[in-house]
Order: sequence, then structure tokens, then C-alpha cells
Amino acid sequence: MPVLNEEAVHKAVIFGMAIEAEIAPYSVFARKNYFYPDLPKGYQISQMELPIVGNGHLDIEVDGVSKRIGITRAHLEEDAGKSLHEDFHGLTGIDLNRAGTPLLEIVSEPDMHSAKEAVAYMRKLHELVRYLDICDGNMQEGSFRVTPTYRCGQRQKEFGTRAEIKNINSFKFVEKAINHEIERQIELIENGGKVVQETRLYDSVKDETRSMRSKEEANDYRYFPDPDLLPVFISEEYKAEVKAQLPELPQAKKHRFKINTLWMKKMRLFSRILASWLIISKPCLKNRVAKQSSAPTG
Repeated sequence: MPVLNEEAVHKAVIFGMAIEAEIAPYSVFARKNYFYPDLPKGYQISQMELPIVGNGHLDIEVDGVSKRIGITRAHLEEDAGKSLHEDFHGLTGIDLNRAGTPLLEIVSEPDMHSAKEAVAYMRKLHELVRYLDICDGNMQEGSFRVTPTYRCGQRQKEFGTRAEIKNINSFKFVEKAINHEIERQIELIENGGKVVQETRLYDSVKDETRSMRSKEEANDYRYFPDPDLLPVFISEEYKAEVKAQLPELPQAKKHRFKINTLWMKKMRLFSRILASWLIISKPCLKNRVAKQSSAPTG
């Protein structure tokens, strides 16, 4: 029988506080039903209608311009296994060592309009979860994975069909994969083709994405409440306790350091001006003292 990991709940609340998100007082675990070789049970324990973390945001900076990226939700779920496609000569291996471990999935708003913005956002997110000790951020081991979703659209029109690129573990490859997907979808549409809603893989050797499987809609997963796990209740007292323990966040700390640096620069400038004034004034002061000492006394 599955047992809820209390520390995973605690870290999810910490993350929610850090992005100024809504923390749900009541959240429910659900079974996400689908078949794939890395999911032996045939379903994944996740959250659907009532996730633990609601709307939040994260600010990024690209080329000196600040931009706010919305975060739709962050929900707890169990990790699946890992499919291994390399070194098997046309076959696929399955690694189930990480299956069942707690995972916080963060879903972002479509506020990024270039690969550069997406990478800046991912780096900021990576910095935050490591700073808060929510995750070690080891991308090579799969502790921090990225699944970018891209959909091509024209201005003043609805965006087109989305395609997601599954579990990329390098910021460099994320940027390359997104740029390749942008070119692929534009070329496909301009040639009269149609983008299919699917999950794709990025091949870093060939620098291309290729189809992995069709992507279902939410109702295809047949979500229903997990009967083995009770709902999670989070009190206002618990939230206040977590918030009180929250350290100064990286953005606030950088802002404080920046202000202090500017203040120090001003002080150094003032010190230089003061020193120059003293150097200039010193000979004048000496001359004045000499004149006063040589004046005849009554």
C-alpha cells in the first residue's frame, strides 16, 4: 500500500511559498491511468483537480529585461521508471530504480516566446529548488528534468497544436531542442502539413527531435481519486510556520546586495571627494596658520 511522504509535502509547501503561490488547504491524490513499459502498475499516483500548489510566478531576466513567468500549478506525484534507448541495438531497456519516489511536477504558463526565455526560466527554477534544498538539481541523474512544450501560432490567433519534448537533462540541449522544434513546426505548416499532438524525444547527436508516442488529453488518462491515499489538509498554522522558517530568497538577496553595492560605491565616491578636498585644503590651512603665527602681537 502506498504511504504519503510527509517531507515531500513539506518541500512542496516551501516551494509554493517561495513562488508566492496559493497553497491548497485541501488536496487530493488521483490515479493517472496509462500503459507504458516504465509504469508497471498501469497507473501513476498524481494530482489532478486539486493540486497542493496553485497559481504562482517567477521573475526572469533576459538581455537586461525583466519578465514575469506564471506558474499554473505544482503537484505531487510518484516518479515512473526510466526508458533507456542507447546501447541496446534497436531495443529499449527499463530502469525501475527510481519508480515510486516522490516528484514535484511544476506546470508553467505559456509566457515564454523563445528558447532563450525558456532556458532563463529553467535556470531560475533550478537555482531556486537547489537554494531551498528541495532538490539537489543533478540533471545527469534525473533529479531535475525538463519537458518543454511548444506550439506554433500566428499573432492575434490561437496557438496551434502542441508537441512536448520529453525529459531533457541539459540546459544546452533544451535550447537546441526548442529551436529545432520551432523550425520543424514552421516548415511543416508552411508545406501544408499539420502538427500532431505528441510526445517527442530529442536526439543530441543528430540535433533533432523524433516522435515517441501520441499525447493524450487529460480525460484519456481516466483520473479518479486514489482509494489508498487520504486527502491532504494544510492548516493556516502550518503555512505560517513554514513561512516563518523560509530563508531570504535569492531574488530578494540579490536585490539587497545590489542596493548595498550601490551604497558602497556612493560612499567610496564620497570618500574620494572628501580625500581630494582634504588634500587641497591642507596647504591652504598651513598657510593660514603660518600667517597667524607671524602676525605681530599687541
